[in-house]
Amino acid sequence: MPATPTTPPPALRPYLTARHELLWDEADAFAAEHIAPRAARMEAAPGRVERKVADLMAARRWFAVTVPSSFGGLGAGHVAKTILVHRIARVSAAAAAILQATLIPVGALLHFATYEQKGRWLPRVADGSLLLSIAVTEPRTGGHIGGIETIAEHVGNQWVITGSKIHIGNSHLAGAHLVIARTAKAGVSTSQALTAFMVESKRRGLSVADHRPGLGLHGFSAGRLDLDHVRVPEENVVGEIGQGLGVAQSSSILYGRPNLAAVSLGIHEAVVAASTAYLKARSRYRGALSDLPVLRDRIGDMEARLRAGRILAYQSVHLLDQGLPCDTDLINAKYLGHQWAMQSTQDAMELHGAHALNGDYILQRLWRDIQFTYPPAGTGEVQRIRLADAAFDEAHIQWSERLAAEAAWARPDPTAA
Repeated sequence: MPATPTTPPPALRPYLTARHELLWDEADAFAAEHIAPRAARMEAAPGRVERKVADLMAARRWFAVTVPSSFGGLGAGHVAKTILVHRIARVSAAAAAILQATLIPVGALLHFATYEQKGRWLPRVADGSLLLSIAVTEPRTGGHIGGIETIAEHVGNQWVITGSKIHIGNSHLAGAHLVIARTAKAGVSTSQALTAFMVESKRRGLSVADHRPGLGLHGFSAGRLDLDHVRVPEENVVGEIGQGLGVAQSSSILYGRPNLAAVSLGIHEAVVAASTAYLKARSRYRGALSDLPVLRDRIGDMEARLRAGRILAYQSVHLLDQGLPCDTDLINAKYLGHQWAMQSTQDAMELHGAHALNGDYILQRLWRDIQFTYPPAGTGEVQRIRLADAAFDEAHIQWSERLAAEAAWARPDPTAA
């Protein structure tokens, strides 16, 4: 796995400011010093939730990379966020998952919370004292937002929430969860039936199931929340009553999908680096495996996909930082970023032959980890349907356009050092 710092490739120069390049160097140095030495330990202990890496990233205010400085954040925008997730993911996708999972509910607060709510929650995210999760997916209905069964009932000046959520990123690290629950009776349109609530992890009736390691992303927790008549005050409602669908969808599109594109990109880079290093080191006849045209052909295909995925990932968030409509570009970056990385990972497994089957070899971890960028924020089928909508000029709400005012505050200053 590459841990040595590298400079941004020339193809990304149009999207990067001097500040971005400094952040790129900082992320690479951090990954080499703090994450690379822990990666093997995280992989070897899948039942352990990695807390130290989260603390180290929090100390750098990276969980508030898109939060304005007025609330203690870096105020650096979406390209900067992609840099952090991408550069961490090339060393450990699990560490990158810890970072990106809190960034999603942070985006929801930025776009929908009141000024008072932002002042209550965001400075704590910025100083590292609070990590967040977003809780949408459920045991019976999966990621189908319209099928959410968790109920929130208004009782006096409180809301009482009952239901269960699964596959909740940072479930064991988060001090508060952004929970999407049903607040309207049956028959009401989904667009008006759901509401978002901030639920502190210490609220009576909220329990987090014991961590169960998954196929990959060892060290990252994506667990289950059970809410048994959990009471939260009215001031914990994020956005308007009935606006929960918009909170969830916009966060998924503007944060979740580009975040996952960045994770896929980091894994993809690691796959290509591991493969080229392996082929150069293995002797064959009077040269190395890397001299064989049939293998160079496969590597060339992997490199082509990697370069295309890199451009998609950065171009889409560059548009977002400019306040331009780019929902479809963000969707495409997530969809193709995963698909291309998955294909390259499978090619790499075949190029390595039996060596790929060694349990302690890096490629197994990469193969397991890339599986985790497919389901969240919409599977490939969901992304293709949205892309087809765009092709037929039937696109849904353009969240990047609707929230352009908030997105554009992070427009990079080309003269910034």
